[in-house]
Amino acid sequence: MNFRAFSAMSRQCWIVAATLIALVGVTAGTARAQSCGMQDLGTLGGTWARAFSVSADGSVVVGEATNAAGQYRAFRWTASGGMQDLGTLGGIQSNAWGVSADGSVVVGQARNAAGQQRAFRWTASGGMQDLGTLGGTWSRAWEVSADGSVVVGDATNAAGDQYRAFRWTASGGMQDLGTLGGSSAWAIGVSADGSVVVGYAANAANQARAFRWTTSAGMQDLGTLGGAQAYAYGVSAGGSVVVGEATNAANQARAFRWTASGGMQDLGTLGGSSAWANRVSADGSVVVGTAGNTAGQLRAFRWTDSGGMKDLGTLGGSSAWAGGVSADGSVVVGYAGNAAGQLRAFRWTASASPADYTGDTIVDILDFLDFMDDFASCNGQPAPCGNISNPDLNGDTIIDIIDFLDFMDAFGNGC
Repeated sequence: MNFRAFSAMSRQCWIVAATLIALVGVTAGTARAQSCGMQDLGTLGGTWARAFSVSADGSVVVGEATNAAGQYRAFRWTASGGMQDLGTLGGIQSNAWGVSADGSVVVGQARNAAGQQRAFRWTASGGMQDLGTLGGTWSRAWEVSADGSVVVGDATNAAGDQYRAFRWTASGGMQDLGTLGGSSAWAIGVSADGSVVVGYAANAANQARAFRWTTSAGMQDLGTLGGAQAYAYGVSAGGSVVVGEATNAANQARAFRWTASGGMQDLGTLGGSSAWANRVSADGSVVVGTAGNTAGQLRAFRWTDSGGMKDLGTLGGSSAWAGGVSADGSVVVGYAGNAAGQLRAFRWTASASPADYTGDTIVDILDFLDFMDDFASCNGQPAPCGNISNPDLNGDTIIDIIDFLDFMDAFGNGC
C-alpha cells in the first residue's frame, strides 16, 4: 500500500473512531451541554456558593458562600483577590445581595449578636454598618445606587409582622415607601441615581403586585401579564425599564420587561412554562434571569430583543440561575450546579471555544454535528470553506485532520 492510500485510510479511521467516542460520550451523559463562558468562583472553604450581583464593569462579584464550618457568609470576589469573607454583625451568618457601580460598597443582610437579621452596608474602610429597621427587629438590604449612597430593601415596622419597603440614605435613615393598599411591601431594585425604586407590594386584595416608586409619584402598580401576581426585581440605570416576573392568564410565572410606553412584555421561556427576570443592563436592552427548559430544568438565561432567550449552560450539572448583569450586559453572574451536585457561584462571559462551532456560547451535540458536516465537505480544501462556519480551527488556511483533532479535543473537554 502506498503512503498516500495509507494516510487516507488512517484519516478515515481517526474520524470514525473519534465520532464513535463522541457519540458514546453524549449517550452516557458525559458530553452534556456546557457553557464555555462560565467560571466557577470557588467558595470560602465550604462546598456551596451563590452570586447575586456584579459591579458595572463586571470585575467585582458579590454573593454568599459556605465557609469550612458550613456557615453562610457574604463574599466579595475579584479576579486578583478571589473570595473575601465580609464578616457579620456579631452573629454567624451573612449574605451579600447588591454592589455599587465601582464595587466598593456592598449591601445585604447579616445576623447580629442577638441572632436578628439586619440590613448592612459594607465598605473596606468601615466594614459592616447596621442600617437599622423601621421599628421592628428585622431588615434586609437588596440593592444600592451606583455611587453607594442609597440603599433599598425591606424591614419590619413596629407592628412586628409587617414587612415594608425602605429607601435608606446616611442623612435620612430608613424611609418607609408605603404599599399599594395592603400591609406589606419589599424594595428589590434601584436606579443608578437612587431616585427610582422597584419591588412588589400587597394591594387591597392582598395580591402581590410589581411597583415602580418615585418621590413625586409614589408607588405605581405595573400590572400583570393577565394573572393576579407580579414582582419587580430590577431596573435600568435611568429607571425607565423594569424587569421581574408576573403570572399570565394560565397562572404561569413569566419573565417580563416593562416600559411606560409598552407596558409588560412577556419574554418567553426556554421551552418550559415558567421564567423570571432578575436584573437588566444599564440601558435596559439585556435582561438576565432563570427559565425552565423542555426537560423541566431551571437554566440561567440572557435575553436581548434581537436574540431572545439564550441558555447560558451550567458548570456540569443540570440547573443554573442568573442573578446579576454588568452595565453593558456582557457579564452575567449567578449560580449553577456542578458535576458533584454542588451549587457554585459563576461569572459568565461570551467566551469563544473551538468546540462552540455554532457560536451560541454553548457546546453541545449540535456543534459536533455541524462541524462534522462541514469537515466532511471541506476536508483537504483551502479555507474559508463550510456552510455553517469555517472548520479551519488552527488558522493555517488548510482544512485537514489537525483541525478535526483540535475540534475533538475541545469537544471532549466540554470547551
